[in-house]
Amino acid sequence: MKPTVLLLLVFLLFSCNEEKKNTTDKVWWKETVFYEIYMPSYKDSNGDGFSDFKGLISKLDYVQSLGVKGIWLTPFLESPKVDNGYDVSNYYRVDSAYGSLEDFKTFLKEAHKKDIKIIMDLVVNHTSTDSKWFQESKKSKDNPYRDYYIWKDQPNNWESFFGGSAWELDKTTNQYYYHQFDKRMADLNWGNPKVVTEIQNVLRFWLDLGVDGFRMDVINFLTTDGITKDNPMKDGVQEHLNDINQKGVKTAMKSIKSVVNEYDNRFIVGEIGSDKIEVLKQYQSPDLLDVVFNFNFGSIKEFSAQRIYDELQSMEKNMQSYPTLFFGSHDMPRLVDRLAKDNPERAEALAALMLTAKGIPFIYYGEEIGMENIEANSVAEMMDIQGRINYDLALKDGKSQEEALKIGNRHNRDKSRSPMQWNTEHLAGFSDSSSWIKVNPNYKKLNVEMLETQNNSLLKEYKKLIALRNSEPVLQYGNYSQLSFSNDCISFVRTYKGEHITCYFNYGNNPLEIKVKSNEKILSGKSLLQPNNYLIVKGLSSS
Repeated sequence: MKPTVLLLLVFLLFSCNEEKKNTTDKVWWKETVFYEIYMPSYKDSNGDGFSDFKGLISKLDYVQSLGVKGIWLTPFLESPKVDNGYDVSNYYRVDSAYGSLEDFKTFLKEAHKKDIKIIMDLVVNHTSTDSKWFQESKKSKDNPYRDYYIWKDQPNNWESFFGGSAWELDKTTNQYYYHQFDKRMADLNWGNPKVVTEIQNVLRFWLDLGVDGFRMDVINFLTTDGITKDNPMKDGVQEHLNDINQKGVKTAMKSIKSVVNEYDNRFIVGEIGSDKIEVLKQYQSPDLLDVVFNFNFGSIKEFSAQRIYDELQSMEKNMQSYPTLFFGSHDMPRLVDRLAKDNPERAEALAALMLTAKGIPFIYYGEEIGMENIEANSVAEMMDIQGRINYDLALKDGKSQEEALKIGNRHNRDKSRSPMQWNTEHLAGFSDSSSWIKVNPNYKKLNVEMLETQNNSLLKEYKKLIALRNSEPVLQYGNYSQLSFSNDCISFVRTYKGEHITCYFNYGNNPLEIKVKSNEKILSGKSLLQPNNYLIVKGLSSS
């Protein structure tokens, strides 16, 4: 065989493999902008103060107008709501505050009609102590459900992530049960095969109904190896070394992913309780989690262009597959307050970066209109269990009520959980009569209805940016051919199938002149790049 023929065959084989790889890599979740809805706070249809599925259905047209193709719903299963649904009492029932199972089915059907996928938040690290499983478990030491949870005669030194001991004495059998969070949220024993089977059945129930995937809560916290050594202390603070990331966690994840893989075109994203890339990356693989939440990027406490760039570089270097891109969630202060206070241009530029960088974007509800934090002016206004626990601990520590309130607010996650601001009507159009949490008083100046009528509003810019990402495969699948940082300007080039898009984000104090070539087209922005502005340019084909 002639060398030229051999080279041609090798080239064709390589091209076919590359094309096959590209086709294989094309999955809906890489093309999707996700929108997180905090279940209690979006739209109340019946006046009880809680959002519900009928309310969500009434706002699906709005969600569709944003251009997002996926919704992440925080927990909506039956719960006493000690932690707003992250304490499930029944995995097969919709909480009555949010409607019925039929309401959920209708919501799912209507969302799918609009080409919107639905992923549900699932908490399998612990259950509510109201759960039938726990109520049976506590009855006796030989109850069939006893080993669904972790019981000990004597506790070790492990502390709750909400504060205080992670152990609670139950006088029925005079043993302690383990709880990583509130004492009313008992940890499941993932070393028990029966627990694994129970959770797999739960997954199948919701997948059979048609949900498109799951967001797995604190999934690396699963107690798979039982209670091991005491945690070390450093400067009087406990280091959570032995109670998370146990050796059996990956096996547990595989048991979850194997069920999800029984169904076509499903997706799983994991919340890994860490902002360290070396911890995050170990849980992202085809047999574990499709993606993890990159808290190394998303939970940056204060604005730093250098830090954002460094984390983009770190994700590109370390993550096997796509990273996730977000600047807000129900567990952190809002984007505007944390990263762009009194700087709406920067808020928009951060949104543009999130929607054009390599990764899967997650927008937190209200972010698209620039919603801001709320703060509790008294403990009565504090709904979050984490804030309340820290308030009580501060009082026990001898702090005054005023000091305790400051400490409680420091830990309070209510900041970003206020109701969606729809219009200038009573309670911002969230509800006709009441709200489970205070409404931000700025709703009369900041709401969807007003921003939809304003030219170049943040809401309209979000829609344009999402539409751009939806229309450009290079922004969905493109790799970086360049990622750089100079003069407080982050820039990158993404390439895919011969096309490239270049993005610039000027977070400095001075304008920058960007030279746009004759074979390039500006998709958004201006070549004279002002501070806290961005420029998106597409290379044009020479043909």
